[in-house]
Amino acid sequence: MRSRVLVVDDNVRTQEAIALYLRHAGYDVDVAATGPGALASAAERAPDLIVLDVMLPGLSGLDVCRALRERTDVPIIMVTARTTEDDTLAGLRSGADDYVAKPFSPRELVARVAAVLRRVRPAKREIRTGDVTIDLAAREVRRGDTPIPMTRAELRLLEVLASSPGRAWTRADLVERAFGHEYEALDRTIDAHVMNLRRKLEPDRAKPSLIQTVFGVGYRFRTPEDGEGDA
Repeated sequence: MRSRVLVVDDNVRTQEAIALYLRHAGYDVDVAATGPGALASAAERAPDLIVLDVMLPGLSGLDVCRALRERTDVPIIMVTARTTEDDTLAGLRSGADDYVAKPFSPRELVARVAAVLRRVRPAKREIRTGDVTIDLAAREVRRGDTPIPMTRAELRLLEVLASSPGRAWTRADLVERAFGHEYEALDRTIDAHVMNLRRKLEPDRAKPSLIQTVFGVGYRFRTPEDGEGDA
């Protein structure tokens, strides 16, 4: 399942930039510009994580954080231009899970979102499709009860694809999401990994049904309602 992130910032440009990078990284994103709006959106949409600015109209980010903590344990990353130690401690004491000082790199914020979500997710995470089970906690893949050997790179790529079923990924996006910004790879590197995954997972590699080619784009993992995929 795609994680949902609520971005709360009254600066439209900052709000849009954060939302853009998060969506590019595969998250569903809601936005709010005021403290009361943040509380209303959190109650209605039940986000998996909140990126929360401290300086907000109507109700400060610290007050929003305290109010949320009275009714939910949703992870919160505070964002602010205040950078003193006391400011940081105030954010953490209000219940925030992380604290990011402005100005910041949107890529760094996306990485922090991913890190916080990894920490709070249940220890056991499985993705199942047909008779294939991807156990992300145990870092293994099975067909029925039979383990399927995977390299670290294959498993990481499979996790990214399977975690967002139906999403069409470009090869560049797969490199960035699966291996990080510093990883240098050519398109054919991703193609080679996909070929190996298909060899291990697909009943018929000539007609792949799990990892499907999206022509002119890249690849996608099948959705539960899909039938047989394209080659």
